[in-house]
Amino acid sequence: MNDNIYMDLAYKQAKKAYKKGDVPVGCIIVKNNKVIAKAYNKKEKRQMVTEHAEILAIQKASKKLKTWHLDDCTLYTTMEPCMMCTGAIIQSRINKIVYSVSNENFGNIENNNYFKKNKIEIIKHIQKEKNLKLLQQFFQNKRN
Repeated sequence: MNDNIYMDLAYKQAKKAYKKGDVPVGCIIVKNNKVIAKAYNKKEKRQMVTEHAEILAIQKASKKLKTWHLDDCTLYTTMEPCMMCTGAIIQSRINKIVYSVSNENFGNIENNNYFKKNKIEIIKHIQKEKNLKLLQQFFQNKRN
């Protein structure tokens, strides 16, 4: 499978968050071309600041694999991970990150030396337009 197919799945997760009133971010974790976890933001729903799509997907993947070592996994997310999620990605040893929309306020992938030093593959702006549109719609609706 390719990055666009997995990003489509992450987008479907983001739409679930959107419908439930949460910031529309979705995440998929893949190992050996198989989806092992999927999640979407639940911060508002659960009133818990740590309920980001990436954190929830890492938890599910760890449970499925029965280890916190997510070596050889790829994380697909519709928005660049924040500092908290970046820390969890680093700790879980995920070795490839694919994201759609840059996170100008909280993103921490682009400027994090860990990824360069450890040769973690980063692919950005896959399906950027449709994910950005969903985010913009969400925040426009919040303002109205």
